[in-house]
Amino acid sequence: MHCSFCGRSDKEVTLLLPGIDGCICSDCVQRAVEITREYLPQAQDAEELDIATLPKPGEIKAFLDQYVIGQDTAKKYLSVAVYNHYKRLNQQQSSDGVDIEKSNIIIVGPTGTGKTLLAKTIARMLKVPFAIVDATVLTEAGYVGEDIESPLTRLLQACDYNVKEAERGIVFIDEIDKIARKGDNPSITRDVSGEGVQQGLLKLLEGSVVNVPPQGGRKHPEQKMIAVDTKNILFICGGAFEGIEQKIAQRLNTHVVGYGATNHVSQVERQRLLHFVAPQDLRSYGLIPEIIGRLPILTNLEPLDRQALRRILTEPKNAIVKQYHKLLEMDGVTLTIDDDVLDFVVDKAIEYKLGARGLRSIFETIMIDVMYQTPSMGTSEYRLTRTYAEEQLEHSNFEMLTSA
Repeated sequence: MHCSFCGRSDKEVTLLLPGIDGCICSDCVQRAVEITREYLPQAQDAEELDIATLPKPGEIKAFLDQYVIGQDTAKKYLSVAVYNHYKRLNQQQSSDGVDIEKSNIIIVGPTGTGKTLLAKTIARMLKVPFAIVDATVLTEAGYVGEDIESPLTRLLQACDYNVKEAERGIVFIDEIDKIARKGDNPSITRDVSGEGVQQGLLKLLEGSVVNVPPQGGRKHPEQKMIAVDTKNILFICGGAFEGIEQKIAQRLNTHVVGYGATNHVSQVERQRLLHFVAPQDLRSYGLIPEIIGRLPILTNLEPLDRQALRRILTEPKNAIVKQYHKLLEMDGVTLTIDDDVLDFVVDKAIEYKLGARGLRSIFETIMIDVMYQTPSMGTSEYRLTRTYAEEQLEHSNFEMLTSA
């Protein structure tokens, strides 16, 4: 028996697959797969989206509510943006000449309020490719780091290098504040990870045909580039913008003029200052005007209060308490946690100002000895009390934060 494609016998190949009028060897099959992957994505069309079956904004927000506590304003912005993105992909060429353009989003919020969690959660239910990238590793071309086109490389990987699918996807760029301009004064040194990256992102955000290296341009310079049109790719940017409250306060205080002017503006609570964030504040922080104009929708995440932190511990589908219940349940142990333990954890998280991430850090510190000893004790039940939690935290490094 010989391969009908290359002519080699069954003794010269690993596997020979017989057919009706011939055979094909495993090597020819592998080469056929590689050729198909290279040319087929360029030819096949993306699957059409049916407006009737698409998740409505209310349905998208209801799904987010199962995993993210609070932040209703940001959820509404994201839900509407994603739904409009679906409709824009489904639009047909009409005689009225109306072309629905995309509206990229930028989300401002303190650390630990749920920016990345919102992105990861909304990616679970989307019917389009979704990629999450970090802006901190981006640098200008020619410098150590990742190229500006790396977000599109991640998007291509998410849809198995199907270009048509990638051209209708969504990209979440996290830590966008880390590429802010380092200073207003001109310098002889280049800002290769700041303003230079912002200028490089302009063509991606607005929409243009970009040559994307499928495996990363600097490691494989000989590879063939893939042309991707970013016109229909929705970009969602998020950042903590640490210290932007001072910029907002300065802008609000400029409206207080005269000796008898009321100072009610200056009495705005510091926790609510982010609610008044405006594009000019982002410019004062270090984003260039061109990139702010390409992110027309600006929303914010509110700082988490005590009630929200308490709900985060128990209510979401993947709540921290539920995770520990499941971990010990796999060892045959039923975990019981007193309510005052949860209140203690919330109080410490507020004291350390770590947001929702602080809840996990504190809970991990309290539970480390329990997770170490319980599987070997042979017990079927364990009760976590506040006294034990206070002792565990007292002997940990967390208490050094308060004494510092």
